[in-house]
Amino acid sequence: MAETRKVAIVGAGLIGRAWAMIFARAGWRAALHDPSPAALEAAPGLCLAGLRELARHGLCDDPDAAAGRIGIAHSLTEALAGAEFVQENGPEDAAIKRAIFAELDFLAAPDCILASSTSAIPASVFTEGLAGRARCLVAHPVNPPHLVPVVELSGAPWTAPETIDRARKIFTGIGQAPITVKREIEGFILNRLQGALLAEAFRLVQEGYVSPQDLDTTVSEGLGLRWSFLGPFATIELNAPGGIPDYCARYGPFYGRIAAAPPSPAVFGAEGIGRIMEQWGASPPREEIARRSARRDARLAALAAHKKQQSKGENGA
Repeated sequence: MAETRKVAIVGAGLIGRAWAMIFARAGWRAALHDPSPAALEAAPGLCLAGLRELARHGLCDDPDAAAGRIGIAHSLTEALAGAEFVQENGPEDAAIKRAIFAELDFLAAPDCILASSTSAIPASVFTEGLAGRARCLVAHPVNPPHLVPVVELSGAPWTAPETIDRARKIFTGIGQAPITVKREIEGFILNRLQGALLAEAFRLVQEGYVSPQDLDTTVSEGLGLRWSFLGPFATIELNAPGGIPDYCARYGPFYGRIAAAPPSPAVFGAEGIGRIMEQWGASPPREEIARRSARRDARLAALAAHKKQQSKGENGA
């Protein structure tokens, strides 16, 4: 019988626990390490609860068995022993990541891939001085990773192509949807797309064209419905008889005029945000944010289950 593959998860916060659930659900052993003893001790129980919730939606066949493959490691050495992949989930701070990756590179087996969950920091910023920098990359997930499967794989200029290839196969094998960022860029792909939408949304609200509530409705009950199963290229291909070239011939001049006058960086400044909050209302307390986050996760789980079922039907399963 083949030995169970092992992943080391560095950081036992929300993202780290999600990664542990994803790998364990797919049959891997996951070793969680965190400098906070309290976070580390709480992680297995929280992962079990999360896996049971996934099972309730048909997204995990045996949550108790999966939870049994998640263990805690009180040192990096213990976490890395026998691991073929590392997913780092430390603070979004380049200096901290440099220190973590230096230690990972020193301790991990030479063929172990070292990946970071960073949301925006390019891999070259924190891996340049490492002897094993060719096996380092960013594997940026979307929150919550166990319900939103895309993973952005972004290497530094010195990341070996086989590192990206191996990582892509691993993430595909555990049920995620990896994409390759072909050249390093701050924020990668998803956050740059989100940033473009946010900038225009902020501008439209701040300049009085629409309320923030109605703008959210435009996305959740409009664009978002198509985007839940079609990307922007596939969407516009279906919106003109001649596909993408026909769509661009029809609407390119209009979009060109928009692109010629993009939102200013000032839309993210305090004054503009103040105008939005006047209409949006006060930020809710932490308890209410937690409640709404749980509701979001339940809705995402239901959507993930629906997409999984539809995919089986389309593939003749």
